[in-house]
Amino acid sequence: MFVPLHDVNALKYIRAQYVTIGLIAVNVLVWAVTAVAPSAVGELAALGLGFIPAVVFDQAYLDPSMVLVPENATFLTYAFVHLDFWHLASNMLFLWVFGDNVEDALGHVRFLAFYLLCAAAGALFHALVTPASQGPLIGASGAISGIVAAYFILHPRVRLWVLVFMRIPLPLPAFIPLTLWLVQQFVMLAFNLDGMVSWGAHVGGILAGTVLVLVMRRKGVPLFDRKIVLPKAVVTRASVPLVPRSSS
Repeated sequence: MFVPLHDVNALKYIRAQYVTIGLIAVNVLVWAVTAVAPSAVGELAALGLGFIPAVVFDQAYLDPSMVLVPENATFLTYAFVHLDFWHLASNMLFLWVFGDNVEDALGHVRFLAFYLLCAAAGALFHALVTPASQGPLIGASGAISGIVAAYFILHPRVRLWVLVFMRIPLPLPAFIPLTLWLVQQFVMLAFNLDGMVSWGAHVGGILAGTVLVLVMRRKGVPLFDRKIVLPKAVVTRASVPLVPRSSS
């Protein structure tokens, strides 16, 4: 529907988005390792690190030679494995554009926890809507969806440059493209449950991100781009030092 390019939204609380950059680096590194390795390694990574609902619910079993991490850990590990370059690139672009300001609003440590919780929620919701699925869920979309939902709640009126229909760059208030994107995820979940894209993971991430940003943001961080206005009684003014009079 649209591709985010850039937002006009400066950081307010942190110097740099270290966690966002770190997450992008880890995702790129994992993809690079699996991309240059033989195809069998890529398949092993998808099966061994991907989230498989039928395995988690004991409806199917993974060959022990393909088990890379405990099955409960796949709630998180799946989010660092991607199918191909374009799958990775689209997720990392969304993370780059929206992640820094969410990290700014939450703080570094809480943002990392937020990211992982949204990823886990995406996997859980995917499992709830497709419990018998034996295909591995991979990709950061659940976590990214949570970040998009949080950004929507924090900064709906920020100017966002988007590429519409992959051709037309437009500056729009963030709530316009993000509302359309969020609605699309729920619509596609309702009408395309069995497609190649896990809309359930997207919706799970959105629901988690919506709730978590309300409780995990820094104290005093406003919602919906509201400005904090101090009462006039507490507005500080520059003071002039008093010079004592000399006695005659």
